[in-house]
Amino acid sequence: MPERTATKVKHFVIDTNVILHDAEALHAFAENAVVIPIDVIEELDKFKAQTDELGRNAREAIRILDGLRKNGHLGEGVLNPRSGGTISIDMKASSVRDGSSLAGDSPDNRILGVAFKLHREGKAVTFVSKDMNMRIKADALGIRVADFEKEKVNIDRLYRGWREIQCPPGAVDEFLERGTMRSEEALFPNELVLLRNGSRPRHTVLGRRSKADANEITPLKSSNDAVVGICARNLEQRMALELLLDDDVPLVTLVGKAGTGKTLLALAAAMQKTFKEEQYEKILVARPIMPLGRDIGYLPGTKDEKLEPWMKPIFDNLKLLLRDRGASKRIQDLLKAGAIEMEALTYIRGRSIYDQFLIVDEAQNLTPHEVKTIISRAGYETKLVLTGDPYQIDNPYLDSNSNGLTYVAERMKEQDVAGHIILTKSERSPLASVAAEIL
Repeated sequence: MPERTATKVKHFVIDTNVILHDAEALHAFAENAVVIPIDVIEELDKFKAQTDELGRNAREAIRILDGLRKNGHLGEGVLNPRSGGTISIDMKASSVRDGSSLAGDSPDNRILGVAFKLHREGKAVTFVSKDMNMRIKADALGIRVADFEKEKVNIDRLYRGWREIQCPPGAVDEFLERGTMRSEEALFPNELVLLRNGSRPRHTVLGRRSKADANEITPLKSSNDAVVGICARNLEQRMALELLLDDDVPLVTLVGKAGTGKTLLALAAAMQKTFKEEQYEKILVARPIMPLGRDIGYLPGTKDEKLEPWMKPIFDNLKLLLRDRGASKRIQDLLKAGAIEMEALTYIRGRSIYDQFLIVDEAQNLTPHEVKTIISRAGYETKLVLTGDPYQIDNPYLDSNSNGLTYVAERMKEQDVAGHIILTKSERSPLASVAAEIL
């Protein structure tokens, strides 16, 4: 093992779920010592054959560790050139029975035992896990604990996609006349602006940052006309439609609670741009297969028949947009003709998606890496819309701060290709609005 200054080295014991969340986590601890319990390797071996994201991360982590073998013996610790620290595999089954009643034959408790052993040796050790229960047990043992936060954002400070500017008297009228205004503060690309007249607070107008100048505000590109028969019901929906209808913004993220219109607006814009303006060849709608509550188990039939229960929310919105008694038949005709395609995100890896309006619904259930994979599938002339509610997450290892939707919204805010809006007002019904607010 390379010589290290013991007083400066911190030891990080990594739980299996951290690696399954992101294989690159092995490189994320700078010039410190990463310790992997042998039980973690055993658990990775069980996941490696899976065809989903967990299996991919398990295989990638195993490849990383196999590649590091050339630097020495993993049991003794080897240098990790990517981070400058070391990685070692603790081969000894460790127990935390001393002074506790934790069962030593549990893989989870043996993983905790490795951190507990280093803790008793006086090492500066932190146990890193995305499992809250494991963090609770480690903390009760006196071990420093942490979630894996490399890809976390602060949901309370999430970029909302627009800002309000108080203007001096007459400035709003001048903006309407000239079609441009200077902002004292630099704006993010595709950021929307609510200009409020200082002398007449109710006198407002919407604008957006110009493409060429971060301090220049210009009028909206789209009109406030109905889109496939629906109109924006509030300020944020109007801003969302501005970005959804702009072909120069290929990535749009819409974050909001239930009933704010995220999916409906995205589908309306997709139908407008695909069927009326013929800007895209077809609409592709994808959702992660993540059940709410107990899974109903195996579903018979073809892929499309299996997907139908998961796509019910999409069909509900399409029926609302089509607004006639023959809506169900029209939807089936569009599906048969290939004008609208439903896809499970399980099958999107490896695809190249060109000339399509792609909507990924319930994107809060995706990891940052999964969202990166989806975005990298988008080819030329494709628009990608990610929608979701970060407070309704069914993935057990994600939360409002670590999911792929909020991660992308925050990380892409300085890019010309991306736009973002947080929707806060529920428009589904008075009942839905009250439920989303107080329950």
